[in-house]
Amino acid sequence: MESPANQPKTLLEAIRYFSDLEVATQHVAATRWPDGPVCPACGLVDKKHYYLKSRRVWKCRSCKKQFSVKVGTIFEDSPIGLDKWLPAMWIIANAKNGVSSCELHRAIGVTQKTAWFMLHRLRLAMQQGSFEKLSGEVEADETFIGGKSKNMHKDKRKEKITGSGASGKVAVMGLLERHGEVRTKVVPDTKTKTLQVEIREQVEPGSEVYTDALRSYRGLDPEYVHRFIDHAERYAEGKVHTNGLENFWGLLKRSLKGTYIAVEPEHLFRYLDEQAFRFNERKGQDADRFGKALGSVAGRRLAYSELVGRTALD
Repeated sequence: MESPANQPKTLLEAIRYFSDLEVATQHVAATRWPDGPVCPACGLVDKKHYYLKSRRVWKCRSCKKQFSVKVGTIFEDSPIGLDKWLPAMWIIANAKNGVSSCELHRAIGVTQKTAWFMLHRLRLAMQQGSFEKLSGEVEADETFIGGKSKNMHKDKRKEKITGSGASGKVAVMGLLERHGEVRTKVVPDTKTKTLQVEIREQVEPGSEVYTDALRSYRGLDPEYVHRFIDHAERYAEGKVHTNGLENFWGLLKRSLKGTYIAVEPEHLFRYLDEQAFRFNERKGQDADRFGKALGSVAGRRLAYSELVGRTALD
């Protein structure tokens, strides 16, 4: 492996660096196994393992089984080489408005169907989770994702829009710790019992919670210091606002409407994970975001049969 100083810092450098499959394999191995390869069959770390360079696989000295760096990761069972996987990861981790499967298939030379599957696997690696609750000053807000009724054919509008307002759209709740991370979740509705349960599960009691004037947030006191702003009158009053989350919603909707165009509701949470990852890692450099995503590939698998179900490609 080359020293960290010689490792890529830009997309062009990443494409050149990972074009050598041996370099790409050793890079993933060093990230995944800093103390040496771990045999997936017996779980033993053996620094004197056999490395079969011609096939880029390791052989365990204990159980004699062979394994590759892809085993037990989002790359497992993929015929696509790491020389394509890693530049694809670099692109999606750093593209502010996302990258569509059509763009990726042209960029790295795979089919659109393959690129679509790759992107969903990469989103799985970008999925973040923490048992630590948000604290301090926390913004809570909700939005609705779905096509505009005015853009629909009248038959489609009649099928999708059964009431007024957000009918036919998917509700998403967001929580943002100011100067910290954002967390999002697809929710069944925006009723009191739904939104307040999410706040209590994700936010430390005693925190200041800022929301809009939606009545579903009423009743958070005295467990939280709850303050709200009525957007019919103003968007901010001192530090009482939800502008941080409004900024995140803007980024999310630009990627959904401008890049992905058509996202099935059952896949929406994956696109939320993607946008939340980039937002939460916004202070880092491109190489930092790539490294963070690459460090999360192990222990996560997504089968194509599990992914597609009855959905269409975006």
